[in-house]
Amino acid sequence: MLTAVAESPVAVEDFEQKLDRLAQVAVRSGLGLARGQEMVMTASIDALPLARKITEHAYKAGASLVTTFFTDDESALLRYRFGADSSFDAAAGWLYEGMATAYRNGAARLAITGGNPSLLSGEDPEKVSRANRSLSKAYRPALELITRHDINWTIVSAATPAWAAAMFPELPQDEALTKLWNAIFAASRADQPDPVAAWKQHDAGLHARADRMNAKRYAALHFTGPGTDLKVGLADDHLWLGGGTTAGNGNYCIPNMPTEEVFTTPHKDRVEGSVRSTKPLSYQGTLIEEIAVRFAGGKIVEAHAARGGQVLQRMIETDEGARRLGEVSLVPNSSPISASGLLFLNTLFDENAACHIALGQAYSTCLIDGDKLTPEQLAAKGANDSLIHVDWMIGSREIDVDGITASGNAEPVLRRGEWV
Repeated sequence: MLTAVAESPVAVEDFEQKLDRLAQVAVRSGLGLARGQEMVMTASIDALPLARKITEHAYKAGASLVTTFFTDDESALLRYRFGADSSFDAAAGWLYEGMATAYRNGAARLAITGGNPSLLSGEDPEKVSRANRSLSKAYRPALELITRHDINWTIVSAATPAWAAAMFPELPQDEALTKLWNAIFAASRADQPDPVAAWKQHDAGLHARADRMNAKRYAALHFTGPGTDLKVGLADDHLWLGGGTTAGNGNYCIPNMPTEEVFTTPHKDRVEGSVRSTKPLSYQGTLIEEIAVRFAGGKIVEAHAARGGQVLQRMIETDEGARRLGEVSLVPNSSPISASGLLFLNTLFDENAACHIALGQAYSTCLIDGDKLTPEQLAAKGANDSLIHVDWMIGSREIDVDGITASGNAEPVLRRGEWV
């Protein structure tokens, strides 16, 4: 909270200025909020100062209405302490259908992340899995609108005491929180004099890199390194994207802040080989470490983890598509987030420190005219369908990536984690 940085009037003023800049770029650069547009925001109660700043900038940008839904980690734990067994098969479908209705009617979506990465690590994995599956089913109508980019949306982060303690357990709480806030400001470019201009320049660079990958038209990517020998076939008529995109409602947004990736849609049936994670995955309050899986025919046929293995198994059992890939992403090891040397224990940040893959739902926007295709046509081109979309990191300075041409030739794309 703000008191964590209240060491002096100068420190408070500096923090408030950066928090204001973060809120500004979230609304203007990330969300691309249009005048007269509604906004739906989700946030933890620990993120209240940032949520208020974002609300202020949303109204300054001309928002017609800002509606915020707050969550609380401690309240979530009470379900596991006192909830009836049947409660883990329930979800607030009415809430998520309401969100989907808001999006269909033109609302933008902004999420503030920053929860405890290990919140549910001590809970019954079966109950965690059931709760996640119920939530995924209830959220599906809204998720489809997001993954199709029918609406403008973005995700930003706020430092919270539990997250800071997980990242910096050796520091006093106030110091840990201050260090995490500074890392968020740096990664989100809120520490720069003109963060909106900085994001515009960065966005152009990501688009240029995606354009180069699209010009290559590789049929597959081949990842090699310690514990990894993975060939990822790419969907027919795939498109590489990076940075911002124009949503179906005509508004330009940068969905993730920060973002350092260019990404596309793999072919759900053309993934072969083994891969090992290079960073832990924080999934719905559980930390899953040292993931190792083997794919055959596009599907995970073996899966292991040193920690959180039961949650991993239940995650990939969510539905048929949960064992297949919906995204492959390239990130240089020298990205600012990787260069910081910090392990954020938060996918929004850690996925932008390393190449990664995502199990589950594919983005139709990563296919030529994908927004005009039926689910059957998308599947025919190789796009995966699932209730989940979970990114996990497979890149490092020890990983090489080759592009495989249609004729089967291999061309270097990344060497030792860096663009060739």
